Parts: sequence; C-alpha cells; structure tokens
Amino acid sequence: MGEKAVPSPSRRRVKRSCPSCGPDPGGEEKKGRGNPISVQLFPPELVEHIISFLPVRDVVALGQTCHYFHEVCDAEGVWRRICRRLSPRLREQGSGVRPWKRAAILNYTKGLYFQAFGGRRRCLSKSVAPLLAHGYRRFLPTKDHVFILDYTGTLFFLKNALVSSTLGQIQWKRACRYVVLCRGAKDFASDPRCDTVYRKYLYVLATREQPAVVGTTGSRACDCVEVYLQSSGQRVFKMTFHHSMSFKQIVLVGQENQRALLLLTEEGKIYSLVVNETQLDQPRSYTVQLALRKVSRCLPHLRVTHMASNQSSTLYITDQGGVYFEVHTPGVYRDLFGTLQAFDPLDQQMPLALSLPAKILFCALGYNHLGLVDEFGRIFMQGNNRYGQLGTGDKMDRGEPTQVHYLQRPIALWCGLNHSLVLSQGSDFSKELLGCGCGAGGRLPGWPKGSASFVKLHVKVPLCACSLCSTRECLYMLSSHDIEHHPTYRDLPASRVVGTPEPSLGAGAPQDPGGAARACEEYLSQIHSCPTLQDRMEKMKEIVGWMPLMAAQKDFFWEALDMLQRAAGGVGPGPSTPES
Repeated sequence: MGEKAVPSPSRRRVKRSCPSCGPDPGGEEKKGRGNPISVQLFPPELVEHIISFLPVRDVVALGQTCHYFHEVCDAEGVWRRICRRLSPRLREQGSGVRPWKRAAILNYTKGLYFQAFGGRRRCLSKSVAPLLAHGYRRFLPTKDHVFILDYTGTLFFLKNALVSSTLGQIQWKRACRYVVLCRGAKDFASDPRCDTVYRKYLYVLATREQPAVVGTTGSRACDCVEVYLQSSGQRVFKMTFHHSMSFKQIVLVGQENQRALLLLTEEGKIYSLVVNETQLDQPRSYTVQLALRKVSRCLPHLRVTHMASNQSSTLYITDQGGVYFEVHTPGVYRDLFGTLQAFDPLDQQMPLALSLPAKILFCALGYNHLGLVDEFGRIFMQGNNRYGQLGTGDKMDRGEPTQVHYLQRPIALWCGLNHSLVLSQGSDFSKELLGCGCGAGGRLPGWPKGSASFVKLHVKVPLCACSLCSTRECLYMLSSHDIEHHPTYRDLPASRVVGTPEPSLGAGAPQDPGGAARACEEYLSQIHSCPTLQDRMEKMKEIVGWMPLMAAQKDFFWEALDMLQRAAGGVGPGPSTPES
C-alpha cells in the first residue's frame, strides 16, 4: 500500500482574491492548509514581473478585476517589459505621457488586412508584419506593392507575391516580405487617382542631415522630397529645401507631365512646385521653383492643418474647421457644385469656401464627390450621385454638403471613383464597414448590385481597425490603436439636433432627437412605391442596413427577411446575410 501524502506545514496558500479585502475573517487556519497570504505582501517588482508574461489581452482584463490589479497592470514597468518582448529591437521609449504602454499597444494591435474582390476566397487576410515597425501610422497601396509608415518615421516597402488568376490576369496574393525603404520620413504620396496602375512613383517627404557648407560648422537638418520607383524601390530623384522651411504633409495633383507637389508647412502655409514626372528617370539635374500657393497668398490669415487631393482638385481644412476647395477642370466643378457659374478656367487656384454648419475634423475626396465629418460626428456628402455614392437614398446630385442622417461618429471615411465606405463602431464596441454606390467588381462585398444608401458590407472588420482604402482589386484595412488618440466628437446641443421641437412648443412635448419618426415615414413610403413583393423585400433589406442598429440586430432582421422571402410562394432569396 502506498503512503498517504501529508501536506507540509511550511506550504502556504496564496490568496488570489482582491488584496484590499484583507485576510479571511477570524484569521483561523483551515484544516490541512496554511494561512492565506495576500498578493500585496509580495514585492511589487515581483508581481509586475509575473504579470508582464501574460498576453496583452489578459493584462487588460486582469486590470479590470480590482483596484490593486488595476494599479499594478497599469504600471509603466509592466508595459516596458511587455514592449521589449513584443518589439525587442525597439530602443527608444517613444513619445507621450505613457510612452511604454503606448508603444506596447501600438505594436500589439498593428496589422494590415486585405480582402481581394476576385476569386473564391472572400475573407480577410493579414500581410506580413515588419518586426522593426513601431506601430502603423499610414499606408498606401501602389500598382504592385504596399508602403507603410510607422510612428518613428520608418517607411517600409512590403513586396507582394504575384499569382495568376483563372482569367489569366495577374493579381497580388499577399505581402510576403518587406524591406526598409527609408528612415526619417514624415509623409508620402503617389498619383492621387483611385486606380493604382497610375502609381508609378512614390514621393517621400523626409528630413535629412546635410553636410556643413564652407564657413560654417556642423551639419543641418533639412527637409527634402525623394522620389522612388514603386516597382523596385530605387530612388530616382531628390530635391532639398532650405533648412528654415519645415513641412509636415505632401499631396500630388495634376497630370504626369505637369505634376504639382503641394507641401504644407508647420505654420499652416502651403507651397507648391511643378515636376515633369515623365522625365524623372532621366539622369540630369535641374532646379525647380518653390512658390506660395494662392490659398496662402490671398488668405494669409488661414492656418491649414490638412490637405486632400485627387487628379483635378484639392481640399484644405483649416485649424478653425473651415473647408476651401480648388477645382481645376470644368467637368469636376459641375459635378461638385451643380453649375459652372463661378468657374474661372484662367484662375484654377482660386480657393472656394464651402458653407458648413460646424467645424470639420476630417474629410475624404473622391474623383467627383467628397465626404466631410464635423465635430459632432455628422457626415456630409457632396457631388456626383449617379451611382448612389453619396448614400442619400437616391441618385440625385448634390451641389452643396448634404447630411446623411442615419450615420454618425465614424472612425474613418473613404471616397472612391463611384462608391464610398464608412468605418463605424457600434455600442458594443464592435466595428463594421458600411458602403454605398456602385457594387460592380465586388467593391461592395455582399451587394453586387450596389446601393444608394450605406449598407453593411460582408466584411469581418478587425477590432482595432482605424483606416481603410479600396482599389480595383482589393479592400485594405489598417489596424493600430493609439491610446493617446481619444474620440474628439462633441455632443450636439439640444437646440441644433434634427427633429427636436422648439422650446415654444412646450417642455412636455415628445422629442425625436434623430428624426427617427420622419425617417420611418420616408422608409414606409419607399416600400409602398415598390411594385412587387420581391422589390419590397429588397427595399426592406436596404432599410435595415440604413438603420443605426447593432450588428446582431441587423443580422437577425436580414435572416428573418430571407426566411419570409423563401416562404413567399417560391420567391428567390436576396443577398446572403453577413456573418455575425
């Protein structure tokens, strides 16, 4: 017979409950066990060291259990060890109030996801993640590859694996390897057209140390623009500016033979220079002239904070939330404003002010339509609406900013050639992708016929997605969470909420802050105008996509409508419901 194991009197049990609760009442020993020991009796360095081995998700969950673990899990020492484990090559702390925690979460959540429109595989894939990257700040797909800028100014060149499709065309499969293109980068840009086939060159705004000139001591840091071939990453051109000029953003506008580079200074002024892109590959040296753009010359009091551009127009956002436009072709001007009355072909740089009800935070600029998001989270669309790309529920052009009432507080907005995308977050913190406009080529997954209103797309959105981009072949989403980037939306004052009754109507009058009753009446009238049962079912599915419901609720309604449609006398089912 084996001997019975007897517990050692020196063995003690560690108490795992909240240490602030203190020891058990009475303090008496339990039979066969020693006195419990609180976790707070351990040295803080030991507890932090143990916690640092947990996954980031578990560290965050443990910090929500009690006050003691919240303080321990939020200590910089824990996040310093986690950061060094996630990014062992990261030497600097980074920046911000909580540098180690910010750096650890940036590297834990970084990722570039894509979903190809063609082929049988209709799910998100993840590209290779450069170990040297300190989070992801910006990305740009080109004809063959993808470029990513991190938070330390390193620009990565993600090389894609090319495979042959069933139709004999070449399409990229995934970013399979990467190299460092350059360091010290501030911003980068390429051909602003939506089709990546035109993006032959990559323009990089960077800071470089220049050797000292004769009569001076020491080197100086100067901003420069370096031009690289996107296919090979070879630098073909470089222009250096005076050390007194410091820029923070670069965009391109115009044709290849007269490409205008717009540079935004730290002080909010805009300079421009013209480059003939067709001659960049020729080995010769010449001087280009840097001139102050007309928007900064005619309106010197304006301080521009952000620029956006396409091939024939440029949009400026000021620090006061104002929006100014440059339109260079009559066709785009007519699409955006509905008239050619104020268009001057001899003065294409004249800035036009848009009339807006509130401060604009960010924007998206397509070929002939645009989207604006104000400080209250409202979305305004303007321009050509031939394919329903404004999301207003119809296909009528809008010559001035028009609010999309059923969408609010987006995370990101993107306008393409003839469709628009919105990245939004639900009340349960889940993210979803909404789209409207033309659905040809699979650019609106789940809605091949397109939609004149924003509908939920059949895409599984990453939890920390923060920006997106769509090309002819693929949908991209960038994931990177910055703890210092807090939501900047304000609550809309009651007097400005759509549908709120005036005070003169009586304080006890029922309120409709979102104009929901009026919207439901409009939805019923649209359903009533449909001639057949199948058309009414399809219209109802679109309306469910418009409503500000949670993802699970929308999935429930879509599935229920499909069941009713299948049971209604052999009527074929509509679009398949998205995955929960």
